[in-house]
Amino acid sequence: MLKEIFEEPEAVENSIRGRMVKESGTARLGGLRDAEDKLKDAKRILISACGTAAFAGRIGEYLFEECAGIPAKIDVASEFRYRSPVFQKGDIFLAISQSGETADTLAALREAKKAGIPTLGIVNVVGSTIARETDAGVYQHVGPEIGVASTKAFTSQVALLTLFALMLGRARGMSRGHGQKILDQLSRIPEAMRNILQQNNAVQKLAQKYQYAENFFFLGRKYNLPVAYEGALKLKEVSYVHAEGYGAGEMKHGPIAMIHENFPSVCIAPQDSVYEKMLSNIQELKARRGPIIAIATEGDENMKDLADDIIFIPRTLEILNPLLAVVPLQLFAYHFGVLRGYDVDKPRNLAKSVTVE
Repeated sequence: MLKEIFEEPEAVENSIRGRMVKESGTARLGGLRDAEDKLKDAKRILISACGTAAFAGRIGEYLFEECAGIPAKIDVASEFRYRSPVFQKGDIFLAISQSGETADTLAALREAKKAGIPTLGIVNVVGSTIARETDAGVYQHVGPEIGVASTKAFTSQVALLTLFALMLGRARGMSRGHGQKILDQLSRIPEAMRNILQQNNAVQKLAQKYQYAENFFFLGRKYNLPVAYEGALKLKEVSYVHAEGYGAGEMKHGPIAMIHENFPSVCIAPQDSVYEKMLSNIQELKARRGPIIAIATEGDENMKDLADDIIFIPRTLEILNPLLAVVPLQLFAYHFGVLRGYDVDKPRNLAKSVTVE
């Protein structure tokens, strides 16, 4: 797991290499060439995935709507296949799966195909079933991911969703300058990840400090809400501690009742469009004596007065913050699990690829 976390900068580089057209501020995803005409007329994107891939899809939902102005909806595949989805003309179905063999995602894909909806895929394993059965798709090119708890596949999926949304956005009115700005910042993400990874020892000490805790909240808003879900999932997977990802704005609607001095909250609060809202949420937790671990932007002086502990990440565009914010959460989960004496590479009751229902 730790090896694959440290491979994330290279994984993102491999995923975006040759796919950024900086001069025109767009992306070129050759695997989607056969679907270009259908994408031009797309009126809605339906995303389906499971587990970590579903959280990447939630970020994609924001990206498609903000960058391209296309309504998007994410469904966990295990639910999508059993309800009665209403398909419409202009729908595009997007399946996301590292292995390309996830049973529920494959079943959801087949439901969309049965309805005559164009289908796309983002997968890592070349020649996998989802790769074969979709009309078109994009490979991640991150190499084998062996650890059961997915890490580098997640950041690769988010990077590719960013390029996909950018490509659609440029075709629908996004300015070349805006597209170039996104590509410039995206190209800097791998180096920013390397800077975060240099804090590995500090994150290990943080895990030691909080290893007494049996419960955690992971809180975020907007692009970082799915990161909160993913951070909580990683901790559950490898340390067997109760951790819950939650929308920070929803805390006052019930969950804040659980906060006390032995119930830490990991607050993902980079300086973005919802930063002030996150500060307010953190103040509410602090007033109830809840320990606060913050993921914050480098140079954020306000956070030093609020959080008990801080992991700083480099400044980037709001839409790219998830690529950086998730890395310290992965490191924290790894060290927390190791400190508790568990084999984080082979968590109990879990399989790398869920190929049965």
